[in-house]
Amino acid sequence: MPVYAHGLTTAVPDPTYLQDWTCDLVQEHATTRRGIRRIIRSIYRNSGIRKRHSVIDDWADVVRDPLFFDGAGQRLATPGTGRRNDVYAREAKDLFTRLARNLVENTEGFSASDVTHVVTVSCTGFFAPGPDYHVVRALGLPGSTQRYHVGFMGCYAAFQALRMAHAFCRSDPEAVVLVLSVELCTLHLQFSEDTDELIAGAVFADGGAGALVSARDPAPGRLRPAMELETFHTALTEEGEEDMAWTIGDQGFRMRLSTYVPEIIQANLSPVLAGLLERCGVTASELDHFAVHPGGRAILDKVEATLGMAAGGLAASRHILQEFGNMSSATILFVLNTLLEGGGVRAGDRILAMAFGPGLTIESGLFRAH
Repeated sequence: MPVYAHGLTTAVPDPTYLQDWTCDLVQEHATTRRGIRRIIRSIYRNSGIRKRHSVIDDWADVVRDPLFFDGAGQRLATPGTGRRNDVYAREAKDLFTRLARNLVENTEGFSASDVTHVVTVSCTGFFAPGPDYHVVRALGLPGSTQRYHVGFMGCYAAFQALRMAHAFCRSDPEAVVLVLSVELCTLHLQFSEDTDELIAGAVFADGGAGALVSARDPAPGRLRPAMELETFHTALTEEGEEDMAWTIGDQGFRMRLSTYVPEIIQANLSPVLAGLLERCGVTASELDHFAVHPGGRAILDKVEATLGMAAGGLAASRHILQEFGNMSSATILFVLNTLLEGGGVRAGDRILAMAFGPGLTIESGLFRAH
């Protein structure tokens, strides 16, 4: 029985920061050493990012809740994890419920009363009752709605949520599942000289995305394709456990993102892709579109080279990286949404989607447009 993502939606917080401006800010407050400042400039200028969104409004015209700097631009004491998480709880609730409303109001053939399951995803904060609870309350769903939260899995976690939705719909043809991912990565900004933390601070951003999943046939005459979730594949590399990690410290969550990650992905990509295609009897030549998580520009470069793509093969991924940065688990849904919105995806086209996260984990999925 086929299962489809009938609707996709995205949302970002209002504050927007240009990458050049952020580079200057980090140079000024992370170090006084010229050598480290040169490294910072190199990291930011080679990031492939133009701007990013953040819930931090310290530099807005009207500052609601200063976190790192006061309204006069003076540096505050480094916020602790609890302080950062308070902002996460407030802002994440808003984004999760906004995404849910967008899905039920704008997905053809569905309404809030159809929803049977809510699956939320995040690795950048915690609160209970969780975002799944607040979505159910905000949409007026019955208390019997099944709720699940996929937590602290990192950039590939949207695949885990889509797998869950796929399984629910295969077991119950009447199931309608909201998959909602929100990541507020910039709350964990570190003004540090550590290279891994500088890289993380240069690429991670805030945003949310969602999908409405059901086994119902797509509505006829749709303005954009639905996406059948054909199959999924997961793999753990032999190396990389220490190269991508996400831990909780006293002053925020600490991200380790080493410069070796692109090479590890490149070394393992071909066998992972072969395993996915073998499962569904598809050859690489039958793939029409690629949605690759833009963990960073170097990762996209390595994927493109490994798959032998012509220029522009990862245009949707590069566009999302440029305009939004790396929003952890939500990012792959942004890329898929961009592909479907662009008008180049036709009924029957196959889309290969991939994301990478701690472990080092490589998640992939094969989807077909309808």
